[in-house]
Amino acid sequence: MKALGSKFSFYAGFLVGTFTLYVFLRQVWFQKSFSAYQSNVFDKAVDYKQELEEERKIWKKERSALFNLKHPHHKGEDSRMADELYKKVRILCWVMTGPSNLEKKARHVKTTWSRHCNIVVFMSSVDDPDFPTVGLGTKEGRDQLYWKTIRAFHYAYEHHGDEADWFLKADDDTYVVVDNLRWVLANRTPDEPIYFGRRFRPYTKQGYMSGGAGYVLSKEALRRFVEGFKNKVCSHTSSVEDLAMGQCMEKVGVQAGDSRDTNQRETFHPFVPEQHLTAKFPKSFWYWSYCYYPISEGPNCCSDVSVSFHYVDASLMYILEYYTYHLRAFGYRYRYQPPAPLGYHIEESAGSWDAAEGPSTKESASKEIGEGEDPSRTDERQDANPPAADKGPPAASLDKQR
Repeated sequence: MKALGSKFSFYAGFLVGTFTLYVFLRQVWFQKSFSAYQSNVFDKAVDYKQELEEERKIWKKERSALFNLKHPHHKGEDSRMADELYKKVRILCWVMTGPSNLEKKARHVKTTWSRHCNIVVFMSSVDDPDFPTVGLGTKEGRDQLYWKTIRAFHYAYEHHGDEADWFLKADDDTYVVVDNLRWVLANRTPDEPIYFGRRFRPYTKQGYMSGGAGYVLSKEALRRFVEGFKNKVCSHTSSVEDLAMGQCMEKVGVQAGDSRDTNQRETFHPFVPEQHLTAKFPKSFWYWSYCYYPISEGPNCCSDVSVSFHYVDASLMYILEYYTYHLRAFGYRYRYQPPAPLGYHIEESAGSWDAAEGPSTKESASKEIGEGEDPSRTDERQDANPPAADKGPPAASLDKQR
C-alpha cells in the first residue's frame, strides 16, 4: 500500500510540475509573440507612413486619379528629350484592376511604370478612396472585362478628356515603358482617329489590338468611341474585350495604327520577355494565325524601344523597371538609334537626334537606320527549346478568347 501511495504521489507531482512548466513556457511564448506582433505592427505602420510620404512627393491625388507631379528620372541623367516629350505627349494611363488585386498587383504598377504617365487612374468594380480606385459599378470576372472597358473609357473622357492627349488601357499585370510609348506617338496628333497596340488579325477587316499587351487611343478616337455608344453604333456585343473594342473602333472610323519601329519590329508584346525571346511557338499555336504582321522569334522578336509586356508578376515588374531605367553596358552607344520625333533637336556628346530634316515616313527612316546594322546580331535565333507558351489567345473563338 505504501508503494502504491508513493507512486501516486510521484505521478501527481510529475503532472503538476509538467503542467506548471507548460503554463510558464506558454506565458513566455505569448509574451515574445505579442512583442514580435507589436514590433511587426509598428514596423508596418512606419513603412506605410514612409510609403505615403513618398507617394505625396510623386502624386497629387484628385478626383480618384493620380496626377504626376514630376517626370521621374535619375539625378545627373540627360533626360531633356524625355522631359520634353513628357510635356508635349500627355498620356493618361488607366489600369484595369479589382479589389482583390490592389495589394497583389496594382500596388506594384503604382510603384513602377505608372510613375511615367502624366495621369493614372486605377479602374475597379468598387471605389477605394485610399488607393485610390474608381468604382465602375460592375461585377468582377472575365465576362465583365468589356463592361469595365466601356465604362472606364467613358469615365476618362468625361472627367479627364481635356487633361491628356492619349488614353492608354493596361491590365494590372502589364508592364509599360511609357517613355517609349511617347516616341511611338510623338509624330502623331491626338486629333487623328487612330489607336495603337499589338495588332491581331481575325474577326475584323483592319484587325484589332491585343487587350493584354495594352492599347492607346488618341483623343479623337476616344471621342468617337464614346459617341459610338451614345448613337448606338457600338454596343456590348461580346465579353471579349479586345475584339469587341476593335469592332467598335472599325465601326466609328478609328484606324488601327502600325506601332512597329523603323526596323519593322514589334513594340507591344502579349507575353513576358522570356517567352518572346526564348520560346519556340509550335505552328499550331494560335499566336501564328492571330498576329497581323510576320512573327520573329529570338532576339529580333522585340524592338529596342519596346512599349509593353504582359503576364508580368510583381517581382518581374521591379526587374523590368531596373533593366529599363538602370542597367547599361559600359562603353557602348546604342546600335539602334530611332529617329527623333519631327521638330525635336537635342545635341548629344556623341551625335545628335535631329528630326528637322529627318525622314518623313517609316520606310525612309528604316533605310537610314538599317545602314551599319550587324546582321549576325539582329537575325540570330535561339537554339534553346523550352516548353511552348500555353497562354490562350485574345480571341481564339467567340467564347474562348484572349
